[in-house]
Amino acid sequence: MTGRARAPRSAALLALFCVGASTALSGCGGGGEDPDEGTNGVGKLSATKIERKAKTAAERAKAVRVSGNVVSKGQTYRLKMRLTSNGGVGEVSAEGGSTFQLLRTGRDLFLKAGTGFWARQEGGKKPGKSDIAAAGKLKGKYVKVPERDPAYKQLTVFTEMSTLLDGLLTMEGKRETGERSTVAGTRTIRVTAGKGRGGTVDVSLEGTPYPLRLRRAGGAGTVQLSDWNDGFALHAPKKADTVDYGKKISPEQHGG
Repeated sequence: MTGRARAPRSAALLALFCVGASTALSGCGGGGEDPDEGTNGVGKLSATKIERKAKTAAERAKAVRVSGNVVSKGQTYRLKMRLTSNGGVGEVSAEGGSTFQLLRTGRDLFLKAGTGFWARQEGGKKPGKSDIAAAGKLKGKYVKVPERDPAYKQLTVFTEMSTLLDGLLTMEGKRETGERSTVAGTRTIRVTAGKGRGGTVDVSLEGTPYPLRLRRAGGAGTVQLSDWNDGFALHAPKKADTVDYGKKISPEQHGG
């Protein structure tokens, strides 16, 4: 009777183990685990179609958070931006320790930076006392950049959602499906271009197939994209905190 009593218990334990195991075991009578179970299904598509779906999702989105490094014309920038179709807000850090904040609402672009940024001189020249004094008046202020200034176009790129994403999502070379991974806890499928040398994009396997992480071609930076479609309000700074660049500051003094 002892042997008969133990047999059902052993069978129950084996069944419980097989049900609770997170990976498929041949001894449990099941096939391989479906990697696309519970996903949005894009992992079953070709690399080209996955990329196309990611780009379409990005084009239709109304907002996104961009963070990471971007190399442009030999200059490395660290971005921490929140963008919408009508503007953006955040921080940009350039090589050499230059950091500034950008805020754009519609066509109005505002720049905020410390004294060191405004006191900078072309060619690395040491700023004079008058330069430092003038720059000190701008500390903590939002400077409105006029559209006619060359800096306007250069800085606006960081706040234009569609333009920035178009540039970031550009890859070169034959597309191939890469490894599956996770980005900030979300399952992803990778698409590589040119064996990875032409860039890679990790696309969400959960919900809408948004691009979540980008590695640009030629080592031109790695960027993470998050908070897709999480809307937020953009407001122009108060007049008391704003200086009109076009009226009160000459081009030689802006330090950009």
